[in-house]
Amino acid sequence: MAEEEREVVAEFGRAVNMTAKELERWLGTEESMAVGQKDDGGESTGHESGRKIVKLLHAKKSSLTEADYAHMRKVIGYIHRHLAQRPDGDVRDTRWRHSLMNWGHDPLK
Repeated sequence: MAEEEREVVAEFGRAVNMTAKELERWLGTEESMAVGQKDDGGESTGHESGRKIVKLLHAKKSSLTEADYAHMRKVIGYIHRHLAQRPDGDVRDTRWRHSLMNWGHDPLK
């Protein structure tokens, strides 16, 4: 694994603070399915990403593809941008938090 790939894996591990099991459980909730941008009225971009993140969390590092690294970079960027938009007040039951959780990050952890 090249140095750049190791850095991506490390940053992905810092950004995604939910376990695969936690994320799988979350993705099955109504709250998870209710947030995010939906192009065709079906699954949101974030929900689809969450399913990919679960696979990445289960994957052996030696089996990661360039597409996997590209998705990790996308996840890292989304989480960092979204965290910068934190609303005021209690965020426990907000669409902001629920959207972040679809991307594998629970800001209350």
